[in-house]
Amino acid sequence: MEKLLRKCPNCSIYTLKKQCPKCGSETISPHPAKFSPDDRYARYRVRDRYLEKNE
Repeated sequence: MEKLLRKCPNCSIYTLKKQCPKCGSETISPHPAKFSPDDRYARYRVRDRYLEKNE
């Protein structure tokens, strides 16, 4: 099931469209991935997220 709500990474507005109506860039899904206790790669995903913020 595809989520309807989308967010523009450039201007941070929410929309239902695949392209941002304000700047025309591709929108992304603002919803987090499903949590799974068996996720082997969660450690790497969290590490990458914090490395991006510090750069």
